[in-house]
Amino acid sequence: MSTNVLRTADGWWVLRDDRAVPVDTKAVTTAELLADRDAVRETARSGEAGTPVADLVALSPVTTPCRVVAQMVNYRSHARDSGFTGDIPPAFFRKASGSVSGPGEAVVRPAHVRFLDYEIELGLVMAAPLPVGTVVEDRDLPAYVAGLVITNDVSAREVQLTRTQFYESKSYPTFTPTGPYLTLLEPEDFARLLDLRLKLSVNGELRQDRTLADMIVRPARALTLLARFQTLDPGDLLLTGTPGGTALKAPPKAVEKIGALLPPAVKWKAFFKSQAKNPHYLRTGDVITATIATPDGRIDLGEQRTPVTAAN
Repeated sequence: MSTNVLRTADGWWVLRDDRAVPVDTKAVTTAELLADRDAVRETARSGEAGTPVADLVALSPVTTPCRVVAQMVNYRSHARDSGFTGDIPPAFFRKASGSVSGPGEAVVRPAHVRFLDYEIELGLVMAAPLPVGTVVEDRDLPAYVAGLVITNDVSAREVQLTRTQFYESKSYPTFTPTGPYLTLLEPEDFARLLDLRLKLSVNGELRQDRTLADMIVRPARALTLLARFQTLDPGDLLLTGTPGGTALKAPPKAVEKIGALLPPAVKWKAFFKSQAKNPHYLRTGDVITATIATPDGRIDLGEQRTPVTAAN
C-alpha cells in the first residue's frame, strides 16, 4: 500500500488520515530520504498519534537542485487540442529546478507575461540511477520510480510560441508547483497507475479531467526513450505530460492555413490578439486546485492549491 510523505521546514512526516507523524531520519534531500526508506516504513507502522496535518506548512517534497524533465504532448486529448494529427513523436524538454515551488505557494506571473497557462502533470520521482542505455519494462518500474507527486507545468505561452522557448517559458520561479505529498509506492501499486485521474480546476471550474489511460507514451517507455541520451538520479523528477483542457488551443484549420502564409511577426500578433479574448488564461487572484488519485482513494496524492499573483 502506498505511503504519503510530507515535507516541512522541520523535516519529513508520514501521513495517517488527517494527522502526520515525524520520520526519525537525518535526510535533508529527497534522495537522502529515499535511501532511508526503512525509516519511513517504521514510522508508518508506529502507533504515534502525530500532529494535525492542518497545522503543518507543506514544502515541495522534491528538493532542489535536481533534474526536472518533462514530456511534451503526451495525452491524446491534449494532442487534439493542440491540432496534432497522426503519430506524435515522443519529445522531452528540461525545466530549471529553480521553478519548483511548494503546493501552497503562489504562482507569480512575470510582468511581461500576459498569457499564463496551467498544465496538471503526474510527476515521477526517481528511486535509482537511470544510466544512458537503460531499457525499462513495466515490471522494472518499481526499481526505478520511488513515488509520485502532483505537478503543474505553468507556462508563459507567448514566450513559448513566439520565441520557441520551452525552457524559458516554463522555468520562471514558481512555475512548477509540486506536492503536497510524495506518494511512495509499493511494487503492487504500479498496476494501478492507469487508474489515476488528473483533475485541475481554476476558481472551482473544472478545466482538466483525464486518467492516465489517455497517455500516449507511458512511464516505462518514457524512461527508456529518455535514457537514450539523459541520465537520471534518485530524487530527479519527470513530468509525464498534461491532458486536454489547457487555455491554449490550436486555431481552426482554416485560420491556421491562412496564418501559415503570413510573416511570423504578423502571424503571432494576430494569434495573440485572438487569444486576448480567451477567458481561461490565468489572472491575478485566480486559485488553481489540482488533485491526482485513483477512484477508490487507495492512491491519493493530495490536493494542491495555489493562488496566482503578479510580480512586484
